[in-house]
Amino acid sequence: MRIPLSWLREFAQVPADATAEDVMADLVKVGFEEEEVHRPTDELTGPVVVGQVLSLVKEPQTNGKTINWCQVRVVPEGQEQTLTGKGIDPSGVQGIICGAHNFVEGDKVVVTLPGAVLPGNFQISARKTYGHLSAGMIASVRELGIGDDHDGILVLSRIGLDPEIGTDAMELLGLYDQAAEINVTPDRGYAFSIRGVAREYAHATGTTFVDPASKVTAPATLQGGYGVKLNDDAPIYGKPGCDRFVARTVRGVDASRPTPPWMSARLRLAGVRSISLPVDISNYVMLELGQPNHCYDLDKLAGDIVVRRAVAGEKITTLDDKERTLDVEDLLITDDSGAIGIAGVMGGAHTEVSDSTTNILVEAAHFDEVSIARSRRRHKLPSEASKRFERGVDWHVAHIAAQRVVDLLVELAGGTADEAGTDVGTAPDAVAIDLPAGFAAARIGIDFTEEQITTSLEDLGAAVEKTSTGYRVTAPSWRNDLETKEDLSEEIARLVGYDNIPATLPVAPPGRGLSRSQQQKRRVVQALADAGLTEVLSYPFVSKAANDTFGVPAEGGARPALKLANPISEEHGFLRTSILPGLIEVARRNHSRGFRDLALYEVGSVFLPGDKLGTDSIPPLGVKPADEVLDALYDGVPHQPLHIAAVMTGHDSPAAATHTPRAWDWADALDVARLMADVLGVELVVSQGSHQAFHPGRAAQLSLRSGDVVGYAGELHPKLLAAHDMPARSVAVEVNVEALFEAAADVIVAKHISGYPVATQDVALVVPQDVPADQVLAALREGAGVLLEDVSLFDVYVGPGIEDGKKSLAFGLRFRADDRTLTADEASEARAAAVAVATERFGAVQR
Repeated sequence: MRIPLSWLREFAQVPADATAEDVMADLVKVGFEEEEVHRPTDELTGPVVVGQVLSLVKEPQTNGKTINWCQVRVVPEGQEQTLTGKGIDPSGVQGIICGAHNFVEGDKVVVTLPGAVLPGNFQISARKTYGHLSAGMIASVRELGIGDDHDGILVLSRIGLDPEIGTDAMELLGLYDQAAEINVTPDRGYAFSIRGVAREYAHATGTTFVDPASKVTAPATLQGGYGVKLNDDAPIYGKPGCDRFVARTVRGVDASRPTPPWMSARLRLAGVRSISLPVDISNYVMLELGQPNHCYDLDKLAGDIVVRRAVAGEKITTLDDKERTLDVEDLLITDDSGAIGIAGVMGGAHTEVSDSTTNILVEAAHFDEVSIARSRRRHKLPSEASKRFERGVDWHVAHIAAQRVVDLLVELAGGTADEAGTDVGTAPDAVAIDLPAGFAAARIGIDFTEEQITTSLEDLGAAVEKTSTGYRVTAPSWRNDLETKEDLSEEIARLVGYDNIPATLPVAPPGRGLSRSQQQKRRVVQALADAGLTEVLSYPFVSKAANDTFGVPAEGGARPALKLANPISEEHGFLRTSILPGLIEVARRNHSRGFRDLALYEVGSVFLPGDKLGTDSIPPLGVKPADEVLDALYDGVPHQPLHIAAVMTGHDSPAAATHTPRAWDWADALDVARLMADVLGVELVVSQGSHQAFHPGRAAQLSLRSGDVVGYAGELHPKLLAAHDMPARSVAVEVNVEALFEAAADVIVAKHISGYPVATQDVALVVPQDVPADQVLAALREGAGVLLEDVSLFDVYVGPGIEDGKKSLAFGLRFRADDRTLTADEASEARAAAVAVATERFGAVQR
């Protein structure tokens, strides 16, 4: 909402020297957010004065253009020029070249003298052009930044002005005014008006407020006016779409008269374009009082006005010249010819006021918020009227707004108002709220005095009655957002001042902080980032094919998944059961934009539906459900374990003059999984795996010692990579880290480090090709006994010298004792014991 300061000063005590910034700073105190300052003088500076064309000589040019060499008086005849500056003639007459032809000798115009700066940093100076020294410019409204018309220069008589020569044109056109723009939240629709903002400014500054509605004298009752019927046979939620309709008639209007500059200036600062006098008056009153209204060409109406719901398939051409097909929920303004307006949203083109209009019917109505909001969204037709109606308009101001429009049409358009009028509808019941005496204090944390409570609520416009238990508060008609004692408590806190609420930080009790799983998650995520991977986020919405591919190891299996009721697209209509589909899509998008070397990871939940999903009914609001009801609700929520996945493509580092980067391979994906397990102190069992999303021979299954499978790592399947336009040999890993959290010890105890030297021995064992290397490694670990500190596989060989169907596995063994230096015989004995177990289980033979 933009608030011109000159307009605000009519109803609130704004200091004469206050700027838009000052006003916004005050309004912040009562809960409005600052948006922007609108100040014409930031882009337009003088001298800009009123001038009169003394002579005009048309001079054709060789380029086919005709220019006007004008002598323009900018100082009253007989007076001296008080302005000084290069190019300003002391005689008070300026020679100016002008290319426009919409003015004649004797016209009073706006002259920008040398030294002036127009919007766009266009500086005015005396310059030689077309054989003359042109010292100034005769301006159009677009050049002044006050409109879009650039067909010709601004002739002041055409906007109803006849000022004295030399008058400051910026003051004449309201260009010294400024506007403060604030953000109005949806629950405070009353602030979409000067009336509402002036009241709030008075709250913020402790000054008095004059209600603009009190300055309008309207008849107490209206009768005998234009026929209006309210006929809503399908109210939404049982609430009539229109519960008040005021109609007034003004005859003999001259709709072609210009809008006064003071009005057009205020509308312009408020962000509303000047259209015609009747329309500008309608918009002006809406901005002033917050009540949208509409002007109909009375002579184009046929029969009584009926407010009703639309008939299926009914059409209307709205003021924007678009034909719209209506819905049965749309509330319409109609006459005998059909629909003449979508109620509260936009009028129809058939009854639009034009320059030839002489008789006007003024409408000021009150419409249901839900009806208006639905029509506005349905037709994608936002308007200033709908913005106010869907947030709530004061029922009791409709006849005041209609009278204000009538008064301005009479004053500015020369019309004559009919005494008869129409006012049909039923007033809503006033909202009375019981506020316990200590409720606001308990809610806000301040011991409010009785005076603070009553004064704050009465300043809002509420009626406050003291009761035995507290207060009975009747909310003002313009505050439809006040319905509960919590609402009143918030208003008391707001008006007493948010800055009076003490800021006391709570003291964390001992032994509290991050939960065990939160700490574990932080350690894992930080470890991956420290390892050089980049965290990303992807959408949890995937296709059924993606869930089946990544969620089921065996090819052809189907993964149960949650289907979305209202997906963003049917292609992504399911919640993910694996993180990898979204992560691969992120990698593919980066790869397509030239980022080829990637190491990405994501932490997030997957959604695994069980046998039961949802509940048969939803518990009622306002009452805490019983424990068994809550248990049933939780039982219907799908299991959502935390997973971590990573995708790596390209190389592990950038190329350099002395460095050749290494391509990511399946072992790197395995290292990511091992890193997560190591951080948590969990032993991960790695074995040959099979998963349809991974390469048949380059995939590892990740398990706990208990045998529970927690994930897969390796090279992605070539067909999958080709389908996603991903680089060949890209690798990935996905782990159910929630399972790792559960398997981790509460306290990770660091291993004892012996100070004695290590003894290393290698062994190469020939085993059948179908024997997994991790099982051989486990046998060596078991047989070596307590002296074995570590064992690792460092080579696999198949080829000449190895029998067909066999493979050679080379292991490095590290032996160390805690209390002594091992001898070579002790290490060899332990090594032999390890080999003996491998031989017994797998028929292993040393090479």
